[in-house]
Amino acid sequence: MMRGLSICLFVGVTTAAQAQIFPPEDEANATLVRSRASQAVIWGMPAVNTDLMLQQMLDKTPGRMNQLIYWGRPLDSRNQTLTPNPDTLYVMAFFDTRQVGPVVLEVPRADAGGSLTGNTMTMWQTALEDVGVLGVDRGKGGRFVILPPGHAGKVPVGFTPLKADTHTTYALLRVNMTSHAEADVQKAVAYARRIRVYPLAQASKPPATVISDVKDIEFDSTIRYDLSFFRSLHRVVQAEPWIERDRAMIDVLRTVGIEKGKPFSPNDAVQKALLAGAADAKAALVHRYDQGFAPFFSASSHWTNPTHQEAIEGQGSNYGEQDKYPVDARGLLYTYGYISIKRPGTAQFYLISIRDKEGQPFHGSRQYRLRVPAGAPVEQYWSVTAYDRETHALIKGMSRASRSSQIADMPRNADGSVDVYFGPTAPAGKERSWVPTDPTRGFELMFRVYGPKKEFFEKRWVLPDVEAAP
Repeated sequence: MMRGLSICLFVGVTTAAQAQIFPPEDEANATLVRSRASQAVIWGMPAVNTDLMLQQMLDKTPGRMNQLIYWGRPLDSRNQTLTPNPDTLYVMAFFDTRQVGPVVLEVPRADAGGSLTGNTMTMWQTALEDVGVLGVDRGKGGRFVILPPGHAGKVPVGFTPLKADTHTTYALLRVNMTSHAEADVQKAVAYARRIRVYPLAQASKPPATVISDVKDIEFDSTIRYDLSFFRSLHRVVQAEPWIERDRAMIDVLRTVGIEKGKPFSPNDAVQKALLAGAADAKAALVHRYDQGFAPFFSASSHWTNPTHQEAIEGQGSNYGEQDKYPVDARGLLYTYGYISIKRPGTAQFYLISIRDKEGQPFHGSRQYRLRVPAGAPVEQYWSVTAYDRETHALIKGMSRASRSSQIADMPRNADGSVDVYFGPTAPAGKERSWVPTDPTRGFELMFRVYGPKKEFFEKRWVLPDVEAAP
């Protein structure tokens, strides 16, 4: 079999474009391009996910590399990122060490003025460090230096080095809010504006940080399984060094027309094979998501872990384990999320539900109730958010997307529990406890706990399944 593959690889090799090495007009080669396109989509998902957010920032907002953008109010559906949290205030930064060398992210101390929970990641969304009140600095603040690949210079005392294997990195920072009241939102905004970004070379006298409010801008980084996916992946390959663990993908990508130092210009036949491969990848990923993840509270619970355990472990270790490289689990994760956590379960934890108590998929035309028991073991807050089942983004056109323990006037039952309702209309008298859904679309739920306590992981507190109204 290997001998046959070698013949296929080298017959007709010329100085022409890679598409001519694998002429897709030939049925066998078209099948190979389609297969490798599907493989490229799954493997490249986390980097394309990052690039989509980066390109949205560059194309739609005033934000630029080595600056900050923030959403100056809780997110609404104008923000079409993947499963974002509408009960916090988002700050995002993309760093490029090619421009200025090592870059400093300065996180302010948590105090009466505010606090944050944040994560820093590479282009491939592997964790560099968790920062903020439940991060490595434990709320004391800190100056984190993002170092370029292969950087050998020393970092000054008082700075925490973060060694990246890509030139492009980013930080996702969530500023905590005590409520959605305007005064609390503005307090969070003021704290967000204390975050600083500057070149390490200018640390003795840092320039002012450029920070832009993008709350009114349409921002869509949902995954697209079309030719734009491959253009995005090509952009990443051109900009970033090959990581040793991924060198086996060099020829795979050449097959689909992506090669370092060369343009991406597939002809019509190649484009057809690429689109077919992308559709194959989407079908496989959607099927795996539908199959669900490990149940969290019990074997019958429909609240599941947010991803496969091997992907969680890989995120935090830069996929450093010699005998494991969970590309499939990683690819699945970044179809519906965009974060990497160094120490999962310390600052925040997530649960996903795509089915009700009877095992039926959620649909926006039906009414549902979730009863959140009293005494949730969290240091900060819990929230539950509804997302579009197909895009994994906030449901478009809804007046709100979530309810949380931050909402002081949410009605409580006699035993202290809280009922949250989901459906196209609010049950009579339940408007403050209601999350609207689109009656024409399916939806999914994410339950967040910020600052989970050990009782949560010991399952001494159990979140019941969502029940459909009779």
